[in-house]
Amino acid sequence: MAVRLADVAKEAGVSQATASRVLNGSKRKPSEEIADRVRSAAERLGYFPNAQAQALARSTAGLVGLIVHDIADPYFSSIARGVQHGLDGTGVQLLLSSTGRDPDVELGAVRSFLSHRTDAILLAGSRGMSGDDELAAALTRYQENGGKVVMIGQPLALAGGIQLDNQGAAAELAQELLKLGHRRFAVLSGDQSLATARDRVSGFVEKLESSGIAPVVVREGAFTRDGGYLEMADLLRSNDLDLESGQVCVFCANDVMALGAMTAIRESGLRVPEDVAVAGFDDIPTLGDLVPSVTTVRLPLEEIGRMAGEFVLADGDDQRRFVVSGHPVLRESTRKV
Repeated sequence: MAVRLADVAKEAGVSQATASRVLNGSKRKPSEEIADRVRSAAERLGYFPNAQAQALARSTAGLVGLIVHDIADPYFSSIARGVQHGLDGTGVQLLLSSTGRDPDVELGAVRSFLSHRTDAILLAGSRGMSGDDELAAALTRYQENGGKVVMIGQPLALAGGIQLDNQGAAAELAQELLKLGHRRFAVLSGDQSLATARDRVSGFVEKLESSGIAPVVVREGAFTRDGGYLEMADLLRSNDLDLESGQVCVFCANDVMALGAMTAIRESGLRVPEDVAVAGFDDIPTLGDLVPSVTTVRLPLEEIGRMAGEFVLADGDDQRRFVVSGHPVLRESTRKV
């Protein structure tokens, strides 16, 4: 039979209300001598506090919900690890939902976190250019009931959080590749209905054009590893790159796209970087360990997650926004030949 709070109270020689105040985290606490007696009784009997009772006593659930597009993507798993580090030692537990980039699943996750009365909801990843109205309405209701909303990556008008200077960092990458001597570029843009993909591509292409260079080709596809693979394979079949005219540098809007593109290049019998140079964006873990190591824009992904976790815990304006910049990391995959 499960040990009840009443059993602990009897063992400690106190009222059930007093035992509850000690074990469930109420602001109204008895003397330390009584509290020690209650905790000792609970330990002897093997009693574990009820999480729902603790939430009622503290007027907080001690839960934070994190919503990501794909936890298998190292970009999101790194951010999730950072959020967990930001919450370490606080007693706050992290709930995680991975949506597969499905807006209906994302909205369902928000509603689930609302039903669990989480203290905050964090949304990580690129927002679409439209279609957030229902999500925004649900989050607004959540905020009106005392919940905190934190965005990681892309903003919603109703919430603060951590924003990324994708456009500026992509422009810096283009500048560094031009300094290496690259003059022929292709772009695998990802899904241009996503703000992150759009900003990265526009920053990169605008920097090229300001230097008098237009990309050989820009291809749109899925913002995933398979998207990079399929678009690169199709591009090589089309011969639009005109490799007989020399090396082409392919900019991919994220690292997992770049990995997919490199696989397609190798399968076609070509070499990276001798025939086709490749650059990505994010600097996901292990990217520098590949052969060849991959040029990218480094974002401090774990640090971004940690900042978001600490943002949840901080008092103050929920509309605060912090901008994080990335910087280019040049590796073997864009070596000029």
